[in-house]
Amino acid sequence: MKPYRPRKPRASPLWQCLSRYIHAFLAAYEQRFQPHYGFLRPIIPEVVDKFMDCGDLEHGFARVRCDHCQYEYLLAFSCKGSWFCPSCHQKKVQLFGALLTETILFPVSHRHFTFGIPKMLRPYFRFDRALLKDYCHIAHECLVAYLRTTLDLPDGLPVIVMAKRAGWSPQAADCRLSL
Repeated sequence: MKPYRPRKPRASPLWQCLSRYIHAFLAAYEQRFQPHYGFLRPIIPEVVDKFMDCGDLEHGFARVRCDHCQYEYLLAFSCKGSWFCPSCHQKKVQLFGALLTETILFPVSHRHFTFGIPKMLRPYFRFDRALLKDYCHIAHECLVAYLRTTLDLPDGLPVIVMAKRAGWSPQAADCRLSL
């Protein structure tokens, strides 16, 4: 068994960038960025604050002890944030993948597709998020048609897992389809 090595969140480039510039960004957002990008949702500063505290022993920890060898260490609490905190997001991705593999999907080969939105269409999705559901349905229909044609299985129906990105923004890909 490998010894526990605590991660060092403050050493990450994202943490360092945010610690230097987040307050100036928030102060200047309304005047510089709001006319082009719209209002800053209140959840954004909250998520950033949670990320800044993630993995820091000063913001809470659990003492972990092995009953067998008596080894113990401190495990810092995490922010449990998806999509913004790289550490917490990776853990959730791994857990979701394990859930799919162990309980839902058949043991066959799988493919991962990510569908993006062209820049010229992004403003429509930014201001009408209900269009995202239609976009995912269209992506699903296109993928099914492509696979049926390519594999020469006119009645074939692939199993597709779709996940809309939490905190979605039009600049990012939004539909993830796993076959």
